[in-house]
Amino acid sequence: MLRDHPLRPGEDGPTIALTDDDVADTDRRRGQRESVVSVEAGEQLTERQALQALLLPSANNIAAVLARWDAGSVDRFVADMNAAARSLGMTHTRYTRPERLRRRNRVDCRGPGAHRRSGHATAGVREHRRTPSATLPVAGTVHNTNTLLGYNGFVGVKTGSDDAAGGCFAFRAIRWIDGKRTTVTGVVLGQPGHDRIAAGLEAADAMVDRIAGHSPRQVPPMPDLPQRSPSPRL
Repeated sequence: MLRDHPLRPGEDGPTIALTDDDVADTDRRRGQRESVVSVEAGEQLTERQALQALLLPSANNIAAVLARWDAGSVDRFVADMNAAARSLGMTHTRYTRPERLRRRNRVDCRGPGAHRRSGHATAGVREHRRTPSATLPVAGTVHNTNTLLGYNGFVGVKTGSDDAAGGCFAFRAIRWIDGKRTTVTGVVLGQPGHDRIAAGLEAADAMVDRIAGHSPRQVPPMPDLPQRSPSPRL
């Protein structure tokens, strides 16, 4: 989407008008216990706000809104997604919907790495996935599901969970290792438990501690993120 509608840091981008159909779709998804943000017919979201809703609380209803806005229809957007995956060599990836919560969506383990190498994680996306919270016109304040952001060296990237995949977290943290400021990037998958997102975060936190080999408080300053006070372990 951002290839066709680029958004630089600090820009708001075009305005997207929400409809009665978007409200009905949101109500349906909420009834299915999907992750959504509240919307109203006639509400105006900027591209920036829509991305915030998509990337912070993982709003499935806004994923569909952006798909229709970008490509004209969900089916056309899904076709574009699959074409992009093929161009990256992601031969075992198949998308059927723009939102992640669909059993027929399949992404191979090489997908996240291929995506990063492609350079499609634009500055606009990096900005939002490093944002603790945002304010939307109707939904109000929404929070990043990555509650480790700004703590213990974590600077991103994205949580995810469902019944089939368990708790997942693609993460990036910065620590001092052997006297060098070091970026640790990884993914945890399939974490069990009642709160799968919390389980994924806890597993990533413990993994970075093991890699760094020292106290979690020995982290480099992160001037580009709001700093959180040390809090109890997850």
